[in-house]
Amino acid sequence: MEQRLTVDGIEVVVEGEGAETIVMIHGWPDTLKLWDGQVAALKAHYRCARFTLPGYDLSQPTRSWSLDELMAIFLNIVRQVSPDRKVILMLHDWGCVFGYQFYMRHPQLVSRIVGVDIGDAGSRAHTSTLGWRAKLGILLYQLWLAAAWKIGGSTGDDMTRNMARKMKVSIDPAHIGAAMNYPYHAVWTGGYRDSVPFKPTVPLLFAYGTRKPFMFHSAAWADALNGKPHSKALAFDTGHWVMLGKREEFNAAVLKWLAESAAAD
Repeated sequence: MEQRLTVDGIEVVVEGEGAETIVMIHGWPDTLKLWDGQVAALKAHYRCARFTLPGYDLSQPTRSWSLDELMAIFLNIVRQVSPDRKVILMLHDWGCVFGYQFYMRHPQLVSRIVGVDIGDAGSRAHTSTLGWRAKLGILLYQLWLAAAWKIGGSTGDDMTRNMARKMKVSIDPAHIGAAMNYPYHAVWTGGYRDSVPFKPTVPLLFAYGTRKPFMFHSAAWADALNGKPHSKALAFDTGHWVMLGKREEFNAAVLKWLAESAAAD
């Protein structure tokens, strides 16, 4: 059964059966459709709630959202889709960044977290492990997308699509635009300075791809995670979009971990 809700102007799609609700948050340059394969695999056991991030629906006016605004939207969505029980967060890319911040602000609303490919990115432990080529690569792609946001229009859209092409993003370029880049601009202009380090105390499954020019987590962070009860870091022989590159393996690992970690809730 599918249910569609509108929360703060955002359409939320809820599918599946089960006592627990998984709230899925995508990243750049995706939409809620990123999670199609996961919903298909999980909806027999869990309610799956997903939505397209503000600004990522190119039919809407272009603007930037502050961290406080995004957190308020997420809070209202969580309250709507699971008013009486904690939710499981499933996150990727910027969805990890925002979802981790949501957890830090509202830990009482989250039972478990599945984070995909973004760990302690940007931390001292992470940056200390990066060579100069990796640091330069991160700097260039992020500043490029931040500049595309600032320039906007058809030029900004072309810049964004060119970067997506270089990253081998498997999305129709017509659905990619500069409007999606506001998080990069916000980071480089101090817009998210009120974010706090992610320190989870709930079970966390961290899935990451190994076929990338650089990692978005430190080995020490993953090792520490493996030392915590009901938490683990799993490597997959694929790129940044683990849920697409290794869909069946990822889905099986998530289902297994959710069943094993249920007792910790």
